Amino acid sequence: MFLMHPRSRFPIHLLLQSLFILSFVSLVLPGTAYTGAAKDDYLPKVGQPGKDVVWVPNPTVMVERLLDMAKVTPNDYVVDLGSGDGRNVIAAAKRGARSHGIEYNPDLVELSKRAAKKEGVSRRVTFEIADLFKSDFSKATVVILFLLPEMNVKLRPKLLDLKPGTRIVANTFAIGDWNADEFSIVGDNCEHWCTGRMWIVPAKVAGTWKLAQGELTLNQTYQTFSGMLKSTNGAMPVKGRLRGDQIVFSDGRTQYTGTVAGNVMEGFARTSGVDNKFRATQTRK
Repeated sequence: MFLMHPRSRFPIHLLLQSLFILSFVSLVLPGTAYTGAAKDDYLPKVGQPGKDVVWVPNPTVMVERLLDMAKVTPNDYVVDLGSGDGRNVIAAAKRGARSHGIEYNPDLVELSKRAAKKEGVSRRVTFEIADLFKSDFSKATVVILFLLPEMNVKLRPKLLDLKPGTRIVANTFAIGDWNADEFSIVGDNCEHWCTGRMWIVPAKVAGTWKLAQGELTLNQTYQTFSGMLKSTNGAMPVKGRLRGDQIVFSDGRTQYTGTVAGNVMEGFARTSGVDNKFRATQTRK
């Protein structure tokens, strides 16, 4: 689900063209409250007011593309932040995954539950009436977003604290200056909101590490890092990259590849075509 803030600077003419909202500003009523249970014939309308936002559904073709990008399997626990009518959650469940939707509007939650039952996936899905900023989704292995950029940025600290390797997929909008690991543009059967982005939560490696080759000090910016390796041969600058808990870096002479698990990093160090095992322990963050 995509939520559009009433004070968004997104070009109005594009909103009118892509969402067919003729009276966009008048539809948005900040702080809208919901009361009562949803009726069986309840159907949401594109542009209907929500909590400081309006509702726009994720295009069906993008639902599948985002799940493809995240490589969702039955081993995953998928959480949709702002799940709307439940289409992302239900589609993930159809792939065998356990999935959970967090949605502020109880009418949409009841609609989602009915849709899940109709699609035969009720046992694999749950829906929660909650503020996504106050919700705990720390056990997710895949997170789905279709939110405004400022909302993504507000969520960023919680997203970065997820387990390394967790995949975050979003339609169109970035997460501030955190560059996506992958992009995908849908050209067929998609007219608007057709860009998928995926981030893989990186392990935290900033700090000082002790290894046989010397002392490694790293500064990290999301999935990239740089620093210095000090040894008896002097100080060598290093640069590297993370993909979840997988790490690759080089000091110019030796390339290191391995995995990070908490305060332990281990793998292989390749110098002049020869591989040797290495192990590093974090001594200071």
